[in-house]
Amino acid sequence: MSTGGHQAVLLAQAVAGLAVRADGVYVDGTFGRGGHSRRILSALGGRGRLIALDRDPHAIRAGAAISDPRLTLLHARFGELAKVLAGVGVTAVDGILLDLGVSSPQLDDAARGFSFRLDAPLDMRMDASVGRTAGEWLQTAPQSEIREVIKTYGEERFAKQIAAAIVAARSQGVIDGTRQLAQIVAHAVPAREPRQDPATRTFQAIRIHLNQELEELRHVLPQSVQLLTSGGRLAVISFHSLEDRIVKRFMREAATGAPGVRVPERLALRAHEMPRPLLRLIGKAQRPDAAEIAQNPRARSAILRVAQRTDADPVTP
Repeated sequence: MSTGGHQAVLLAQAVAGLAVRADGVYVDGTFGRGGHSRRILSALGGRGRLIALDRDPHAIRAGAAISDPRLTLLHARFGELAKVLAGVGVTAVDGILLDLGVSSPQLDDAARGFSFRLDAPLDMRMDASVGRTAGEWLQTAPQSEIREVIKTYGEERFAKQIAAAIVAARSQGVIDGTRQLAQIVAHAVPAREPRQDPATRTFQAIRIHLNQELEELRHVLPQSVQLLTSGGRLAVISFHSLEDRIVKRFMREAATGAPGVRVPERLALRAHEMPRPLLRLIGKAQRPDAAEIAQNPRARSAILRVAQRTDADPVTP
């Protein structure tokens, strides 16, 4: 489904993974342009409900086009999911969908500064009403911090060289344009990967850091387990290894015991004394097929993982 230039990735698979009940209550934690939300609404009956969140005001404005009393659309970060839902009187839900990363409208709107393919102010904020722009951060951050961000979030092996080049360039003037930053990175990288611009990893790293994307993900996963009813589903679409690593590890830990609760290896416990699994993994990880990738090349790195809430009580670490 394409909505406003954005094609929802793994649309059928993700919504099927939720196993939507006609009278259920569901959350779309990343509304975007509403592709997944529309599919969920089509599966709901008259008594069903969908609460959709997005931190991007542009997405909220686009969502105003959906006139459906079953939909509640909120401008909020999914890292505050429990608090946001409590604010609309919801304490338990039957399914939660998270479609991580950046959306096509964000990439394609030059003014947002997410892409080096379009020359624009160096912004990169998902919510432009709060926080520092990428340009402001690059102008003041210590070289060691820039290097660590690019290395950790971009998995960039030339992070040291790129950070040094950025600091050298900013001593000559303000770095405030996407093309300007891309050129600085290109000149600093001694070797190039096939079919990938040398600035790709650096832009990804700065975006993730500015928007605290991985921290938001780490916050929402345990909240999701607490909010899901027994039998409720959690479906997460990731787009790069850092996101998927967090999701995979969390789901696996929750499927073998309480996530975050470590039982000493030498401690003798009976089976009934062990933490009961909070989640059950549903099927294998799913990826887009060749047809979807041909239609939407940005889907090629997507991976969907689904888990189901058990009836075990959460354990407090």
